[in-house]
Amino acid sequence: MSPPGNPPHVSGGNGVNAETAKDVMNPGCKCIESDESLERAAQLMEELGVGALPICGPDDRLKGIITDRDIVVKCIAQGKNPSQVTAGEMATGLVWVASDASIEEALSKMEQNQIKRLPVIENGRIIGMISEADLAKNLPDDQLADFVHRVYAGV
Repeated sequence: MSPPGNPPHVSGGNGVNAETAKDVMNPGCKCIESDESLERAAQLMEELGVGALPICGPDDRLKGIITDRDIVVKCIAQGKNPSQVTAGEMATGLVWVASDASIEEALSKMEQNQIKRLPVIENGRIIGMISEADLAKNLPDDQLADFVHRVYAGV
């Protein structure tokens, strides 16, 4: 048990105590260019085995994030053609966390925005993503259960 006033240390997936977003994130991630089609985004998700991709501009700066659900709900279900809609058109509500942010800050951002994936930024560039799987590997069970309850309570 942690001393009063100090947050509990979280065990990182690599066996060390995780204290920052960088400690729990999945390092490196493939971006989709903002001018690429949603069809290409879906293909890239399938190739990489992921459900979300960061959207980056030509300057390698994060512009947003697109999920497989976004493609289905905001494009296909509305009768739009995924080969004609760009990833940049879906880039809304950019939420991210600095690599040196505390795990508590990352969790708070995910909970407040009801998101399950959070880009991690360092020196203005995306260096990784925090997903539910990363949290499951790194958080104590009670903290993970609390997070899941808060994120899914608003869904």
